[in-house]
Amino acid sequence: MGWLADETGLGKTPANFVALTPLSFLARAGDVHTDQTAIVYRGTRRSYAEYRARVSRLASALSRAGVRPGDVVATLLPNIPAQAEAHFGVPAAGAILNTINTRLDPDTVGYILDHGEAKVLLADTALLPLAAEAIARMEGPAPMIVEVADGEAGFQPTGAHAEYEDFLTTGDPEAPWHLPQDEWESLALNYTSGTTGRPKGVVYHHRGAYLLAMGTAVCWATGIRPVYLTIVPLFHCNGWCHTWMMPAVGGTLVCCRDITAKNIYDAIADEGVTHMGGAPIVLNAIINAKPSDRRPFDHVVEVYTAGAPPAAATLAAIEPLGFHVTQVYGLTETYGHVTECLWHARWEGLPQDERAAIKARTGVLMPFMEDISVHDENGAPVPRDGQTPGEIAIRGNSVMKGYYKNPKATEEAFRGGFFRSGDVAFQHPDGYIKITDRAKDIIISGGENVSSVEVEGALMHHPAVSLCAVVAKPDEKWGEVPCAFVELKEGAGASEEELIAFARSRLAGFKTPKRVVFCELPKTSTGKVQKFELRARAKEV
Repeated sequence: MGWLADETGLGKTPANFVALTPLSFLARAGDVHTDQTAIVYRGTRRSYAEYRARVSRLASALSRAGVRPGDVVATLLPNIPAQAEAHFGVPAAGAILNTINTRLDPDTVGYILDHGEAKVLLADTALLPLAAEAIARMEGPAPMIVEVADGEAGFQPTGAHAEYEDFLTTGDPEAPWHLPQDEWESLALNYTSGTTGRPKGVVYHHRGAYLLAMGTAVCWATGIRPVYLTIVPLFHCNGWCHTWMMPAVGGTLVCCRDITAKNIYDAIADEGVTHMGGAPIVLNAIINAKPSDRRPFDHVVEVYTAGAPPAAATLAAIEPLGFHVTQVYGLTETYGHVTECLWHARWEGLPQDERAAIKARTGVLMPFMEDISVHDENGAPVPRDGQTPGEIAIRGNSVMKGYYKNPKATEEAFRGGFFRSGDVAFQHPDGYIKITDRAKDIIISGGENVSSVEVEGALMHHPAVSLCAVVAKPDEKWGEVPCAFVELKEGAGASEEELIAFARSRLAGFKTPKRVVFCELPKTSTGKVQKFELRARAKEV
C-alpha cells in the first residue's frame, strides 16, 4: 500500500480532486448551454445564462441580508421558478435549503421553522397566511420573510414584506458562489413524518445529491436536452433531485403550479415534455381525464412513479395513452428514488396483465447505490423466494447524513451498517423487491406521508374520545386514506362527521380521516392495539 501514500506525490490536489456538488451542473450549463431554454413557466422563459445569473443574485442577496454559511433558508413555494432558483441559490450562498411541504398545518410548519432555525423564509403570496400563523407559533426567532408574488398566477405583492424580484436586485449577478470544500457538507434539510407526530429533519450532503442526479440521468436515459415537467413537489426530496439534474443534461424545466390532468396534457402538447414523475394518483388523473382536458401528442413520455406501489391495473391503463412508466422507490432519507423496476427484454412477449404485474414491483437498486436488499429481524438477508418477508435495508452514498438534532434516531436508523427503511417486503429469485406493507404505520395518501400517530393524537383531544387507532384504508383515487377506529368514553357521544371536522381543524386536509368507525379496539393481553386487525377491517368499511 506504500505507493498510495502522499509522500510519493500521489495525494489529492486542487487539480485532481474537487468536492462533488450539484451546483457544478448549473455553473457549467451557464457556459455550455448558454442560450438553451432552462426554465419555462406559462409566459416566462429563461435561458441558462439568465438562470445562472438569477441564482448568483439570489445567493448574493441572501449573503447581504445576513445569511451565513451553515444557516438555513426555508421555502413555502409551489413548483414555480423561484423554487428552482432556490435549489441552487441557497447552497450557492453556503446555506442549507429547507423546502417545506406547503400542505402542512401551521403548527407543524412553525415547528419546522423553529427546529431548523431558518433565518429567511421565501413564501408564495398565497401562502403568507400559513407563514404568519406558523411564525406566531414559533418559540425562537422568526425568519425574515421574502414574498414571492407569482405574477403568472395573477398575484400582486402585498407590500408587507420584501418582494422576491426586488430582493434579487440587491444581489450581484456575477457574485462568486460558496462551493463546498468537503462534499459531506450539508446541502438540504427535509422533514419527514417518520413514526411520531413531530417530523424529523433529514440532512442531505452535496455528494449524495450529485450522485443521485447523475445516476438518474443514466438510468432514465434522459439523453441531452430533455424536457422535464415538475409534477413531483420540489418540497418532496427536493423533487427527487431532478431540478439539480436538469442543468447536467441541458434540459428544460417546465414548472407546474397546479397539478391537474389538463395542465399535464397541455404541457406535453405545447412544450414537448419528455419526462415527468408523479405518484400513482397522478397516473390515475391522466387516465381518467375528461375528453375536453386531453390533448394529442406524438411521442412517448417517460414517467417515474413512486410514493405508493401503483396498481397493476393503473399501469396497464396508462401506457396505451402514450406514457412509459417505471416504478421507482425511495424515502426522504434516501434523497428520493434509489431502486427502479428495471425492464428486461425477456418480458416483452408476456401478456399485458403479467407485464403490468412485473412493473408493479418495487425493483432493484440503482447503480449509484451499493446494496438494497430485504433483511430479517437479525439483519441477515431473507431467502429470495418471493414470499419471505423482511425489512428493506439500504446502503450507499445517497443515504442521508442523519436526523438533525436527533442522534438517537440516527443511530437506530443506521443499525448494522444499513439504513433501516421500516418498509416490509420480499425478494423474488431474480432479486426484485416487492413492498407488502408499511411497518411504521405510515399512510401514503396521494404521495403524501401521513403519520398515524399524529392523526391519533389530534383525535384524542376530542372530549368524547377514549382511545383511537388510525390505519390506512385503500382508496381508488388517493391510493390510501386515513381511517380512524374510535372508542368513546362511557356516556359520551360523537358522530363521524363531528370527529372528521374536529380533526380537520387541527390537521392538514390530506391527514384528516376519511372514515371514522366506532368500536371496541382489538388489543393484545398487554393492552396494545392490534392494528393488523384494523387494517383488514378498513378494507371493508
